[in-house]
Amino acid sequence: MKFSEQWLREWVSPQLDTQAVADQITMAGLEVDAVEPVAASFSGVVVAEVLTRESHPNADKLSVCTVDDGSGSSVQVVCGAPNVDVGQKVPFARVGGVLPDDFKIKKAKLRGVESQGMICSASELGLEEDTSAGILELPVEAPVGMDFREYMHLNDMTIEVDLTPNRGDCLSIKGLAREVGVLNRQAVSAPEVLVVPAAINDTFAVDLEAPDQCPRYLGRVITGVNTGAETPLWMVERLRRSGIRSIDPVVDITNYVMLELGQPMHAFDRDNLSGGIVVRMARPGEVLTLLDGQEIALRPETLVIADQTGPLAMAGIMGGELSGVSETTRTIFLEAAFFSPVAIAGQARSYGLHTDASHRFERGVDPELTPLAIERATRLLLEICGGQAGPVVEAKSEAAMPTAKHIKLRGERLEKALSKRLADDDVSDILERLGFGVRESEGNWLVQVPSWRFDVSIEEDLIEEVARIHGYNNLPVRRPAARLSLRPTDEAKLSLGQLRRQMVARGFQEAITYSFVAPELQSAMLPDAVSPVLANPISADMSVMRASLMPGLVRAMEHNLNRQQSRVRLFETGLVFNGELDALSQVPMMGALVCGSRDPEGWSGAKASVDFYDLKGDLESLLTLGGNRDAWRFEPAEHPALHPGQSAQVMFEGKPAGWIGTLHPQVRATLGLKVDAVVFEVRLDHLSQGDVPAFEPLSRFPEVRRDLAFTLPADRPVQTLLDSAKVKAGEYLKDITLFDVYAGKGVAEGYKSIALGLTWQHPSRTLNDEEINQLVESIVAQVQAELGAELRG
Repeated sequence: MKFSEQWLREWVSPQLDTQAVADQITMAGLEVDAVEPVAASFSGVVVAEVLTRESHPNADKLSVCTVDDGSGSSVQVVCGAPNVDVGQKVPFARVGGVLPDDFKIKKAKLRGVESQGMICSASELGLEEDTSAGILELPVEAPVGMDFREYMHLNDMTIEVDLTPNRGDCLSIKGLAREVGVLNRQAVSAPEVLVVPAAINDTFAVDLEAPDQCPRYLGRVITGVNTGAETPLWMVERLRRSGIRSIDPVVDITNYVMLELGQPMHAFDRDNLSGGIVVRMARPGEVLTLLDGQEIALRPETLVIADQTGPLAMAGIMGGELSGVSETTRTIFLEAAFFSPVAIAGQARSYGLHTDASHRFERGVDPELTPLAIERATRLLLEICGGQAGPVVEAKSEAAMPTAKHIKLRGERLEKALSKRLADDDVSDILERLGFGVRESEGNWLVQVPSWRFDVSIEEDLIEEVARIHGYNNLPVRRPAARLSLRPTDEAKLSLGQLRRQMVARGFQEAITYSFVAPELQSAMLPDAVSPVLANPISADMSVMRASLMPGLVRAMEHNLNRQQSRVRLFETGLVFNGELDALSQVPMMGALVCGSRDPEGWSGAKASVDFYDLKGDLESLLTLGGNRDAWRFEPAEHPALHPGQSAQVMFEGKPAGWIGTLHPQVRATLGLKVDAVVFEVRLDHLSQGDVPAFEPLSRFPEVRRDLAFTLPADRPVQTLLDSAKVKAGEYLKDITLFDVYAGKGVAEGYKSIALGLTWQHPSRTLNDEEINQLVESIVAQVQAELGAELRG
């Protein structure tokens, strides 16, 4: 909200400069966004009177005028404004004066006629942007020769306050003055509002069909109104300094009362109303043409002001075009109402609108303000536009009106929250000056919340009120007392960040997919999966909770492939859901998917596609992070989503922990995928388990290596050979490596050749050949007896 500092100081004027007032308002919780002068800088401009006006002899659109500028002699000036006329009081820039943008006034000849000054328009003085309005006409009582800045009180500042939504009570000069008065312990001098007695008996009936949305509605008929009257310059200026453009006297007055008191109002052309006012909800199919010419199709949840013919206005938002006041209006119906904030909240935005009225009503307008506002507006209308006022008609639902809230403020709680003991009289004084009803009781306060404070409902709100008025800077500064001992960390646990960084280091990008998938996608990959079905899904293709990360990763891969990203390497972490709601398990998992070329495109990179072993290597890099690689095994197994013979179940300490494999051809065909993809999914809780690192001294003695090649049945997993060999390899076996798998010439059909590299190293001496040969013989005998494997010559 913008407001004039001078206008505020008419209500309350603390002994502070402009910046101090702005700082004080900010520290009270009403943040000041900007402080700007109300007019651009200019000098040498005075009030003058036009004495004569004649047509320019050499230009049809120019006039030659003489003006009295108070200097004691008349001055000749050439003017191009069409509205200049004899007897007008105007702003006149004397020779030597300086207008905005450093425009200096000099003697000049315009089409051969001498001009000694300039009659100014509002735009030339920086008071408005409209350049087509002609010269600025001043009231006839303006004193000739008086400095124009002084006459217009332009040595003023506009203060713009960015109010939080809970402080709708400060969207007026009255509300802001109340705050400033409380902060400075000064009385607020509000203008006297007298009741306007009825001079005629004309009334217009009001009926509340939606009392919960509009508990109170006041209206008044005023006849003989001159809508062609001029809005007083002082009112135009106050509106301008508050960011509102002058339109006509009736609209200007309702806007002025809104700014002054905080009550939005509206005036209808009485002659365009039929039957009586009805406040109701909109009916299906109703439309309304607003004052801005926009036609709106009303929804049933919208509150409207209507008569017998249909809607007249959107309640609390904007009036309708057909019932609005025009130049021909002579009788008006003036309304002031209280609308429930819940009824107005969001309605304007839902229609793409935002008005000053809706801004206030959706934050809450004082329900007791309507009688005061309608009397204030009536008085101003009669003074400016003339006419006669009828009696005020009121429709009110006492049951739907907001009730006064009563809150107990405990002295002990207040002292604890502020870390300071305030005198009881000071607390009472702060609350009373804010308008609260206060009754002290044994160190506590029983507080009645005023009608304009919608934001105060609990004890903590009262504590905040006391704190901000007392001054946050006046509260003690104390460091919080807390025991900040370090939390124990399990060194054997891997963090999720470590696992993510490992995947990123291996060229993967993290995907974040929805926890919901399409039922047909999940059934195609996991036909036996049971997971909850959403009662109100975002869309039909996200209607079941995922039982695996694989469907989401496959969809992410498809999304990338459709956008010419042929090489995809994605991983994801998240929960999977299995079972019905009454027995639902939620398991954190990590999954990954690869497709496309093994290496990024480049002159030195191979063009081969990724396969099962590429992703298996990536997964094994995760398994080794914890230092307990031996706890993990890969066992051949079949999964409905994975290719038979190219899939394995991942085991941790002998228990199932996940899957890895190539997508099943049938799944690919069902989903319309044209490329092979390899995917894994492993439980995060198992992946994060590891061993505590321990130091082991390096041996200074040489390693000894032996290479052994065995033939064994082709369907026998290599892991069984590795496990069998380790049984007899001895305690000094440092490493066992698979370095060749061969099937073909020289190897019997149905068999394969597996070549292992075994490395031994003793920590304190050199191993001799005899010891190594004994170990090799034991290994050969073990694998022959257990697996039927034969040593190749």
